[in-house]
Amino acid sequence: MLGAIHFGVLAACFVLFVPMAMAGWHLSRHKMLFFSGALFISLAVCVHLTPYFPSVSDIVASVSSVVVYDHRVSCINEVNQIVWDVKPRPRNSNNGSSKLDYFEKNWDWVRSRKVLSCEFQKLDKFDVSELLNGSWIVIAGDSQARFVALSLLGLVLGSGSEAMGSVREELFKRHSDYSIMVKEIGMKVEFVWAPYEKDLDDLVVSYKKKNKYPDVVIMGSGLWHMLHVNNASDFGSQLKELRSHVELLVPVRTKGEEGGGGSVSGRSMHMFWIGMPVLINGMLNTDEKKEKMSDTVWHEYDRSLGESKILRQMGGPLVLLDVQSFTWNCGPQCTLDGMHYDSAVYDAAVHVMLNALLIESHQTL
Repeated sequence: MLGAIHFGVLAACFVLFVPMAMAGWHLSRHKMLFFSGALFISLAVCVHLTPYFPSVSDIVASVSSVVVYDHRVSCINEVNQIVWDVKPRPRNSNNGSSKLDYFEKNWDWVRSRKVLSCEFQKLDKFDVSELLNGSWIVIAGDSQARFVALSLLGLVLGSGSEAMGSVREELFKRHSDYSIMVKEIGMKVEFVWAPYEKDLDDLVVSYKKKNKYPDVVIMGSGLWHMLHVNNASDFGSQLKELRSHVELLVPVRTKGEEGGGGSVSGRSMHMFWIGMPVLINGMLNTDEKKEKMSDTVWHEYDRSLGESKILRQMGGPLVLLDVQSFTWNCGPQCTLDGMHYDSAVYDAAVHVMLNALLIESHQTL
């Protein structure tokens, strides 16, 4: 391409300047004739060079695509920027069922210029049903993932609905998987009990082997490894192995793309990582947890997560749901055992995921 352009420019210069020089020599006394000839030759050169340069519309489209891409990347980076308003409820409004009910917990995205430009929104049941219509969603991990699954289903089915009563009962059967089909919108949600990184890795590999891919995968781990293995270096190694297999899946090529296996639905596979919560050591309910899940150990695990480069912000494939930030800012008023937090925290994580999904899938509501 560059060779063709160079040749075209060289030919144009020859066509333009040689005749002009000759004309200038012979027509120096007839300036009007000279400039008319020069204008004619210049126009001819422009016509000659036109095929070698992109059109204005192509240039504008190219610049626009870069701007849109940069905006999407910026919004993904800002989607976890939320603030909390936690305040005591009036005494006459406390029903005494739980200390968590003593506090009113509200959250929203920060009001910075960058965040406001992204137009993040809390989605209602109708919006979520439209966004996730026909989707296969897998949520895998430990108890933190289980709470995320509960919040997502509460948003889809209605947190106070009769259906959610049976969902809670089935979902919280100890250390078990759970699956539900929301027939009204053709959405399948699976919770997979996978407390260790190796469990998550096996799950990812199974999708590759079967050549069947969920539309959305939300995964997270760390707490079980911290308690039962208590080796941050090993945790990091397991995450790197997981990252290598996840990178084979993201993005999944659509059926129309050359050489792609594609997902069942023909859409890209979107993957998220549930960050570890802040642990309040003094509130942990066993001496073993207090010893093995100390602040020092927690920070070692958090460092290993970053060094694994599994997160998008570190150049990896997974978009972070920053539960660490949410729990830190919600504070001790939002937890009873220093590890599991109020439903508002997991509701926030679900809304962050949904807004990131809107950005990633180029959809609007």
